[in-house]
Formats: sequence, structure tokens, C-alpha cells
Amino acid sequence: MRRFGAMKAATWRGGLPLAACCLWLAGAGLVARASTPGAPGLPAGLPELPALGEVMQRDLRTGLAINGFDPVSYRLGGRPTAGSPEYELVQDGIVWRFASQANLEAFRDAPAIYAPAFAGFDPTGVAEGAAVDSDPSQYAIIGSRLFLFRTAENRHRFLQNAGLLAQAKDRWNSVRRFVAR
Repeated sequence: MRRFGAMKAATWRGGLPLAACCLWLAGAGLVARASTPGAPGLPAGLPELPALGEVMQRDLRTGLAINGFDPVSYRLGGRPTAGSPEYELVQDGIVWRFASQANLEAFRDAPAIYAPAFAGFDPTGVAEGAAVDSDPSQYAIIGSRLFLFRTAENRHRFLQNAGLLAQAKDRWNSVRRFVAR
């Protein structure tokens, strides 16, 4: 029993320098502290950390929504355009990029019009009860909403079966609760 107590004390003493070093680094701002979004300790210029329940599909490495494509460009005809770091907007912890200042301002003034339906997840997956990532080059504008799909087959299936939209709308709230972003 005495041997166990000596080992425990030696291990505890060995951990003190490491703990003191971590405290010093955290105090100096060199290590990000686990805390609320936007708290001190995060490097300047980064978007806030995602909040619990945040939904918009985005690249987890860069924080970019819809892989950096300009959401307004989908409405301008032709093909979707990649956004530029020069025209970037952080909204609700999501980084959106735009091809121009005019597109950024249009989105900022009416994000609900330009943001993709179902937070950018494939609506065929949502209709089946799952949040399936999409490919921003596979899209359709139906009515006033932008829909993104994982594959051309999913897009085709969705366009051919009007019931999938109703199913996706019915299941979206339950799917959204399980999205961990």
C-alpha cells in the first residue's frame, strides 16, 4: 500500500510543471481556451466557433459555406461563381464569399433569399431523414429557392418527383436537430 502512495505522489509531482506551463501559455494567449464563441484566446480574424445546433453546411476546415461559392451568383444566370476572400461576410458564424461587393450587399440585405434551402444539404437526403452534404455545382432553383444536391442523379430524381420536396419539408426539423457542425 505504501508503494502505491509513493507512486501516486511522484506522478502528481511530475504533472505540476506541465500544468503550470499550460496555465502560463493560456494566460499569455498562446493556447485557445475552451469557452464560449468569440471568447478571448482565439486568433483575431477567425469566425466565431460554431454554436450548438448551428446548421448551415460548411467546410469544417475553412468555415466556408457552400465551398466558397457565391450564393448570389446562382441567380445571375450561367454558372455559379467562386467567391473571393476580398468579398467575405461572416454571418451567424458562417463565412460566405462573394464574387463582388454588390453580391455581398445583396446577400447581407436578404440572406433568406440567397442562402440554399435546407442549409445547403441535399434535399433528397433530407427527404429520407438524413443530412447529406452537397456539391455546389449540382443545383436547381425552384420557385424562389436554391437547392443543392450531392449528385446529378439526386438532382434529376428531385426534379422528377415533386413529393420529395414535401417529404424534405416535413423531415427538415428532425434532421436539423441531429446535425453536428
